[in-house]
Amino acid sequence: MGRDPGHHGRYGLEEIAVAIVEDEQNVRESLGLIIDGTPGLRCTALYPDGGSAVRGIPETRPDVVLLDIGLPDVPGTEVARRLHRAMPGLQIMMLTVFEEEDLIFESLRAGAVGYLLKRTPPAELVRAIQELARGGSPMSGRIARRVVQAFHEEPRDEAGLTPREREILALLAEGRRYREISERLGVSMETVRTHIRHIYEKLHVHSRTEAVMKSFGLPRKDPPSG
Repeated sequence: MGRDPGHHGRYGLEEIAVAIVEDEQNVRESLGLIIDGTPGLRCTALYPDGGSAVRGIPETRPDVVLLDIGLPDVPGTEVARRLHRAMPGLQIMMLTVFEEEDLIFESLRAGAVGYLLKRTPPAELVRAIQELARGGSPMSGRIARRVVQAFHEEPRDEAGLTPREREILALLAEGRRYREISERLGVSMETVRTHIRHIYEKLHVHSRTEAVMKSFGLPRKDPPSG
């Protein structure tokens, strides 16, 4: 399935191009119908396995990838890692039945920035894709709770973060946007940006996902090759 010539993607904001990597045909085709049936979204390709996705996605260059973990050839986490190295700006969202913490964090380390369960209702899935394309990190409620619990239980190497900075980092781990953090804490957007800049400086990172992973004491993602 090729990309529509009129596609503008994340940068033009006219249309969000989505690729789906899923080995179950019924699920794969149902997701494609949901995407193509939503104004502003377009399914650019359907891949039944990880190998074809790793080869094809750099050619079609979608904005968002919905990626299953339990693929028959290459594990979804490894597919995420390879795609992230090849296309650092690609927005990868795991769409899976697995809720195990090790798979969640492995996916995030590999380059995924969202994590939803397959039982997510279609309307919520569409909102998550839109949020992902805007720079958010959507996660199913149960997944977000697991991430937050891990953050609270195993805070490591916080590099002298202040209580307020730790609070903001916890909200970032939940996938909250800057405006949501501002409203939640009753501070200005500029104050939130300042705190986040200080967090990044103290943790020596450059993104939300790296900051959250660093605070868990997990390895940072490998830099893009080349």
